[in-house]
Formats: sequence, C-alpha cells, structure tokens
Amino acid sequence: MPAAIETTGLTRRFNRRLAVDAVSMTVPDKAVYGFLGRNGAGKTTTLKMLLGLIRPSGGTARICGIDVAADRLGAARKVGALLEAHGFYGNLSGRENLDLTRNLLGLPKTEIDRVLEVVEMTEHGGRRVSDYSLGMRQRLGLARAMLGAPPVLILDEPTNGLDPDGIADMRRFLGDLPARTGATVLLSSHLLGEIEQTATHVGIVHHGRLVLEGELARLKAELAPEIAVETDDPARAAALAAARGFVVTQTPDRIVASLKPGEDARSASAALNRALVEADVAVFAIGPRARTLEGIYREVSAPPAVQPLMQPELV
Repeated sequence: MPAAIETTGLTRRFNRRLAVDAVSMTVPDKAVYGFLGRNGAGKTTTLKMLLGLIRPSGGTARICGIDVAADRLGAARKVGALLEAHGFYGNLSGRENLDLTRNLLGLPKTEIDRVLEVVEMTEHGGRRVSDYSLGMRQRLGLARAMLGAPPVLILDEPTNGLDPDGIADMRRFLGDLPARTGATVLLSSHLLGEIEQTATHVGIVHHGRLVLEGELARLKAELAPEIAVETDDPARAAALAAARGFVVTQTPDRIVASLKPGEDARSASAALNRALVEADVAVFAIGPRARTLEGIYREVSAPPAVQPLMQPELV
C-alpha cells in the first residue's frame, strides 16, 4: 500500500524567496502526522501544493499514490481539507451549509447525517451557523472536509483561536479519527504540546526545509536522556558536569546535562549528585528528565544559545 502522502524534493519559490525547499516527506497510512514549524516556516505553502491550490516550482507530491500535478482532480477526490473554519453562510444552518457542498460533490443526503454524527454535531445541525461558537465552526469545517469519506484529511491549525476546553476537545477528536473513520490525518500546527498528545508521527519544517521526520515515540526513545538539576550555583554545577563529560545547558537556577545514548540516567544522576555535593554545590532537586516534542523541536530548529528550557520533570 502506498503512503497516504508522499513528496519528493517539493519546492516553491515566490520570486526570489524560497518558501519550501526540497521537502521530501512521507505520511504513513492511517497516521496522525503533526506537521510542525513556526509561522512562516512553509507549512501552509506545502499544504496548498498538496491540495493542488498552487503549483510547485520543483519536485513531486502524491496523494494515495496519485501525482497531484499530473492528476489534480483524481488527487483531490482523495482529500478533505480544512484550511480555516470560515466560508460558511451565517444565515443558513450547519446542515444547509453542508448540503451546498454535498450537492456540488454529487453525494447522497445521508452523507450529511454521517459527518454530523462523526463530529458529534447532530443535535446542532439545524442551528444557524451565526449562532455557533468557534469550536462548533471548527467541527462543521471538519464535517465538510469529511463529506464523501476521503481517505486523507489535511487540516491547517484546526485548534487556532479555541479556548483550552475547545483545544482539549479537538485534540481528543483528532486523535481518534483514524480508528473511527480509517482516515489519515495531516495536522499542521505550532502548538507542540497539543501535537505531542495527538500525533503518531511528526515532521518538523524550519526555514522551508524538513529537518526531522519520523514516528514520535521512536524519535523520543532514540534521543539521549537528560538530567535536570536545580541548584544555588548553576555556573559551578555546569562546569563540574562538563568536566565529567556531560553536554550542559544552563539557566539562572538550573542546568540540564545530556547523557550519552544508552547511558543509565539514574546511575548518572547519582554520580553527578555526589560530585556536586562533594564540591559544596547545593542541590535542591535532581533527576532524569523525560524528553519532549518541544525539546526535540528546539534541538533541530533553534540555535542552542537561545533555547529556553522547559520546566524539568524530576523524579
């Protein structure tokens, strides 16, 4: 079975500006793929090329094995997209808005009932869209994207503007989609914490280039562990840790020491703690720190000197 989405050297220039630089990505079938990057990193431009909305300057994109440039209509039939939760008629009900798209696609009326049930909006389908909350509009946009049961869903910042409850609700919904519908989800976002709780795979784009891609659990497992240390003298603690072979990052009240791959974090924590205490450096807390998606993102996309540290998880 081909990958749900696959690009090879996908490139887009706008005059002299290189917006997307030779991106080669693979989105496995039935994955929730988090496509990550800062605003302006090239995420939306890449999505528009996948949807055939703009032509690439170079490279290829395939949706379910179909070349988007060679058969744009055939590829489009495989994709449902949500680029923004607007474009609805506020004076019409949610059901009536969906019916406009259903009619254009030549689908049976039962499709409206199906997608409203999937997005858990059946009881609100008869309400005017002008009365919807932003979260309800987002769900209606997802329902519209799922008309016809496309095997691939491409969603650009679907939690944008939602309150914390709405974000948590959308996170749960998107994480369950492959199991419930069999769809593959490509989810563009800059909310790393939400992606970490939703995605099975990630791709990180930085200045238009794909700098890291893979299964999230594997990426986190393959990284060397870290030890977080809270101390009264981070400068001395950093020097002592560096002298013992650690790669150290320092903030005003703590250090983070990176271990070598395969090194036991608990034993290393005990040894480092002993060395600090013997040097009369007060240790307030010390222990292994779980690797996070935010940490991975910062390592591959930002200069180390300017990376702020996350709050350590001490054990």
